[in-house]
Amino acid sequence: MINAIQLRKGNVIIFDGVPHRVLSYEHRTPGKGPAFVRVLLRNLESGASYDNRFSSSDSVEKATLEQKQMEYLYRDGDLFAFMDTENYEQISLNSELLGDYEKFLKEGQVIEIQFFGEKPIGIEPPTTVILEVVETEPELKGATASNSPKPATLDTGAVIMVPPFVKVGDKVRITTADGKYQERA
Repeated sequence: MINAIQLRKGNVIIFDGVPHRVLSYEHRTPGKGPAFVRVLLRNLESGASYDNRFSSSDSVEKATLEQKQMEYLYRDGDLFAFMDTENYEQISLNSELLGDYEKFLKEGQVIEIQFFGEKPIGIEPPTTVILEVVETEPELKGATASNSPKPATLDTGAVIMVPPFVKVGDKVRITTADGKYQERA
């Protein structure tokens, strides 16, 4: 059990006997009345999302999750196939479980998948990934005054904004939380 004020985005809690993921979190202290925590929860069994309020003194049950290392194999429409690196069992996850990380997945990449019991409920993506630039505009010679970013297509198909000096073939480090360029790798 944890206090409601300790909740954070991405936490998985047991609410009404069902696992829920915290999609957003806001601690409010109104001028009048007690402080409260407002969260947007997604029911991991039905997929329904809804707002809920907890008093800041309420306790919630944090779900016990098992994490498994799994290798990304291929995409089949809206499903992504993964293989357990220990016993070679395969599972498929839909794009909703992957969220924004879907655009940074590369075949052969190993990520941690979270399980509640036997059911996969989400992923724990790495904080950064290194991908190759396959398409971008060439750098303009002598345009040192313009430091405006330009779009670049990565080997996974994702398009991000990069500095003007990045060229085709460069490997770049990207933050997976916001999809932003960090540095050349």
